[in-house]
Amino acid sequence: MAKATIRHLAIVAKDPEKLAEYYKRVFGMEETHRDDKTKKERGKIGVFLTDGYLALAILPLRLEGENGLGIHHFGFHIDGMDEVTGNMEAEDVEAPQLRPGDRPFAEFRGMDPEGNLFDLSEHGYQRIETGEERAVKK
Repeated sequence: MAKATIRHLAIVAKDPEKLAEYYKRVFGMEETHRDDKTKKERGKIGVFLTDGYLALAILPLRLEGENGLGIHHFGFHIDGMDEVTGNMEAEDVEAPQLRPGDRPFAEFRGMDPEGNLFDLSEHGYQRIETGEERAVKK
């Protein structure tokens, strides 16, 4: 199996837009996406940045959410789901679940034995690709 690489990190913030501007100014990160669906539903938007290697999602804090401020999940760029799913099942943890098709970066979501969430992406985190676009490629 090829070594999986962590290429995605998501944090929850009180003001994602303000925090994104900080990371852009201080570290020169570039904005790749804004989650307009979140803005319509919640009044705040998720902002997605990259340093050219790591994708950073800054997600809005929601009162009804399960997570507080800080790290929400991270993501692995993998070569294929079959081997990873088999490895997870051998560890007696729940198999990864398909993410909604409108999520542009990761196809699956998994959870480790301690309950930490992680995304799994075969196409990677440096470009936006929805479920519909992935289906067309197959």
